[in-house]
Amino acid sequence: MEFVWTVDKKESQQVKYFLKEQGVSKGLLAKIKFQGGKIEVNQIVENALFKLSYGDQVKITIPDEQEHETLLCDEKPITIVFEDEHFLIVEKPAGVASIPAQYHPNGTMANRVKAYYKAQKYKNQVIHVVTRLDRDTTGLMLFAKHGFAHALLDQELRKKAVVKIYQALVGGTVSVLKDHGTIQLPIGRDLTSLLKRKVVETGQSAETEYWLENRGADKALVSIQLHTGRTHQIRVHFEAIGCPLLGDDMYGGKMDQQINRQALHCCQLSFTHPFTKKKLTVTSPLAEDMKKIVDQF
Repeated sequence: MEFVWTVDKKESQQVKYFLKEQGVSKGLLAKIKFQGGKIEVNQIVENALFKLSYGDQVKITIPDEQEHETLLCDEKPITIVFEDEHFLIVEKPAGVASIPAQYHPNGTMANRVKAYYKAQKYKNQVIHVVTRLDRDTTGLMLFAKHGFAHALLDQELRKKAVVKIYQALVGGTVSVLKDHGTIQLPIGRDLTSLLKRKVVETGQSAETEYWLENRGADKALVSIQLHTGRTHQIRVHFEAIGCPLLGDDMYGGKMDQQINRQALHCCQLSFTHPFTKKKLTVTSPLAEDMKKIVDQF
């Protein structure tokens, strides 16, 4: 895969520093050097120490990524919402994990995407998961199709420039919900469980912003944006204010509402595409099991 830039600085600088400004890491630079890639300046092969001048054209060739043989293929179909040469965004159904675990090496979205890559005969076969979802959360998952794209999106994630919007169905004391509110409560481990989290004074700071979309007598639909990324943050925060997610038995959600999973759906992903520099926003309709409940409000 090739990427080309034109130097627009008057001051001379070495190739490696110029490439660093474009988001090329030391690791990627080493991969280019030692695994069959190359750096060209004005169509002449140069090394990373070459001094650039204003107007020079810099091209890098990144070697193809061979598959991880330990990652199995799962031939189940995937629903593609967006795809270009750099990114793939798919719909994750309920009950499917994002990535394999030690005792569950197959049946995840990563396994399904690998099978898709192989079927398409893509040159880059490594699966780069950019955003994950819990097993029972539905909605949009973002994959990078090569390591450079993954590295650039990771930088955006650290700057909180990749925006994920969720929708959740909550029950309990829904009268406490405002049209627009923020939950700021610290989250830590629940020492009675290996998985569960809870609000504790000694926990990590956590902020959840929400908007009330629809409210029935004893349940409501809310849109949510996370401003921190704590484990189970949405589920913990809404339990803490007396409005646990429907179907969420771990956090006290009602289990008699025709949904047997936490009622949580990632409905929107938004970020600036690092290669086109254009804003990309992808949406997903509310999951069918959640929609049926909303239609009964």
